[in-house]
Amino acid sequence: MKHKIFFLLTTFTILTASCAESPTPTPVPTEEPMAKPTEAPATLPPEERTLTVMTHDSFAASENVIAAFEEEYNVHVQFLEAGDTGTTVNKAILSKDSPLADVLYGVDNTFLSRALDEEVFEPYASPLLEEVPDKFELDDQNRALPVDFGDVCLNYEKAYFEENDLEPPSNLEDLLKPDYKGLVTVENPATSSPGLAFLFATIGHFGEDGYLDYWQNLVANEVKVVNDWETAYYTEFSQWGGEYPIVVSYGSSPPFEVIFAEEPLDEPPTAAVTGPGSCFRQIEFVGILTGTPNRDLAEKWIDFMLSPAFQEDIPLNMYVFPVNENAELDDTFVEHLSIPDEPATLAPSLIAEKREEWIQAWTEEVLR
Repeated sequence: MKHKIFFLLTTFTILTASCAESPTPTPVPTEEPMAKPTEAPATLPPEERTLTVMTHDSFAASENVIAAFEEEYNVHVQFLEAGDTGTTVNKAILSKDSPLADVLYGVDNTFLSRALDEEVFEPYASPLLEEVPDKFELDDQNRALPVDFGDVCLNYEKAYFEENDLEPPSNLEDLLKPDYKGLVTVENPATSSPGLAFLFATIGHFGEDGYLDYWQNLVANEVKVVNDWETAYYTEFSQWGGEYPIVVSYGSSPPFEVIFAEEPLDEPPTAAVTGPGSCFRQIEFVGILTGTPNRDLAEKWIDFMLSPAFQEDIPLNMYVFPVNENAELDDTFVEHLSIPDEPATLAPSLIAEKREEWIQAWTEEVLR
């Protein structure tokens, strides 16, 4: 800061000596500068805070999207990967008296009731819920808010059915016809998430009294069971050199065949079976963990996950789809994605109660 220095005007008195000596000049007084005003201390920027988000191992988001949130709220978002969905929920339950994170993302409708029964979440009615259809909201207390969804469906290779002059299946019942004998590969529900979802589809469609009969008939029609989706899709599926032209995969698989094709494609080489009751819809949720000291930031994060900016980033990172109606999809999805109008459904509470029983009964019936 510039300071003006002021000098005092001094009047000198010339003393006349009584003798004839030359006058001696009187020294000019030296003025000391005025004291510098005390400045108010500068305002320091607020200290960056940390928000910890517990997720399953499949969580992914673009760096620039996360950075935008961090910059807006002066926060560092720390992601804590906790395993698959079931393991993540278990960790949240075991640590609920001293939570490991502020927010939990990734619990789905197959584990939702367990998380709610254990009271790991605090309610929060985000204003962004107004942009989410009611069909995705499974907790009327807003403890777990929907973020995304995906459908586990049968997929088939188009070329096989064209070359063999055979109609592709349109529902679960078709798989029992003689024409489809030895054409289907599925995943073990005890070791695979899509395998478990497909088991739920058969229970939702045929009921608890009829699903095992359906599986008995699938076995008689020479269904192939493998342990995981990667083996089913990239080893057994005829699209990738296997022997089975029908596989349990995702409703999103066909458009991804176009997006990730080595050579440009006008249409996907595969298609999804989306007839009534043939797919099972998985919905993933986010919630504020009980006891978080960062409740305000946790609410902002949930609003962010439900906003179009984050929702539009979901498909190409996690291969699932936004629940916000205002989020726009990539043109490839708009053109090639087939979303079932009537997916099979099961109440989360029923899944929580019967999951292990159903898996055990399936194992004894199919793998014995």
